[in-house]
Amino acid sequence: QVQLVESGGGSVQAGGSLRLSCAASGYSASRLSLAWFRLAPERLREGVARIDGDSGSISYSDSVKGRFTISQDNTKNTVYLQMNALKPEDTAMYYCTADLRPWRTLYDADYEYWGQGTQVTVSS
Repeated sequence: QVQLVESGGGSVQAGGSLRLSCAASGYSASRLSLAWFRLAPERLREGVARIDGDSGSISYSDSVKGRFTISQDNTKNTVYLQMNALKPEDTAMYYCTADLRPWRTLYDADYEYWGQGTQVTVSS
């Protein structure tokens, strides 16, 4: 069983930055596929960034590419999402996800384990 706990959300003005953290337990993050998804009211859940713990392969959604950076620290069993140049449309609940299988995508059905989420609010 993998448990995920997110932190780092908050309120920021447009153009600002936040860093989200996700602490994993129950399994080594280096052997997990990890991703960040977000859900905003009246919008579909969107995968924004993923990292393969074994290969280090990374991908981003077009909506955040160039602004967000996903990384992981295997010594802390933690994955991060550095969010820069934030926009009001980035406002959402952000979820950390994980799966034991490698080479997952940004499709939510690819992930078995989900955290409780952390709210990010960007004001204009």
